[in-house]
Amino acid sequence: MIVNNTLSLGFSPCPNDTFIFYGLVHGKVGCDHLMFAEPLLEDVEQLNRWAVAGSLDVTKLSYHALAHVLDEYCLLRTGGALGRGCGPLLVTRDVGKRGLSELKRIAIPGKLTTAALLLQMFLPFSCELIEMRFDSIMAAVKSGEVDGGVIIHESRFTYEQEGLCCLQDLGEWWEETTGMPIPLGGIAAKRSLGYEKLKAIEKAIGASVEFAFRHPDDCLSYIQKHSQELEKNVVESHIGLYVNDFSKDLGDEGKAAVELFIEKGRSSGALPEGDKDIFI
Repeated sequence: MIVNNTLSLGFSPCPNDTFIFYGLVHGKVGCDHLMFAEPLLEDVEQLNRWAVAGSLDVTKLSYHALAHVLDEYCLLRTGGALGRGCGPLLVTRDVGKRGLSELKRIAIPGKLTTAALLLQMFLPFSCELIEMRFDSIMAAVKSGEVDGGVIIHESRFTYEQEGLCCLQDLGEWWEETTGMPIPLGGIAAKRSLGYEKLKAIEKAIGASVEFAFRHPDDCLSYIQKHSQELEKNVVESHIGLYVNDFSKDLGDEGKAAVELFIEKGRSSGALPEGDKDIFI
């Protein structure tokens, strides 16, 4: 909530978010008289839960979660993660010996994540979904605690080093099925802030993205401070995959992809119906 005209803000500690928000939280860009509290950096599923509770004024969240909070939040056009070749991966210990039908227990990085909804859309059968933090999933797959797991964030770049195999790229499946880029997560803000303030927040986040692209080295120490992976090449690969022109502005194609994702989730019965506009 707003305290003394100060906006609460939350995003994940992953490199794409810390890259995007570096300029904003370090006073490198103009904010049109907006004031932000010290940001809360948490796992995306925790941010999703906070969004459902209406805890933050401005927050990163999964597009899956967005559909559950549209009465209170609207989506900003800037700061999101949407693109091609960047979707969650369904991994197993040995793809050569384990077919899709053998997966009885699959780890997901939270029930409100886009990864979880994509898996449910993709699977031709139901199975037991085990919720755990995204950074615990690879170990659970390796140990045999689960038959497979849906990995996101930095895990995409390190799963092969852990001896795991990709059974299905869920983002690739989405792209081939729809022809659209995959919407992963976006920035939402409370509708109660009003149109002028919402547009100012959107503009400030867009400026922060532009600053990061112009001054990537300035952001590096902040990114590495919060990242699961400290290797510069992994951090840069992560940012290169998840931060792109859609992060600057969704544009017509990005907006259409978000709308289609929510429409398909609703038609599958996984998402609630609603009549609120998604965007400001």
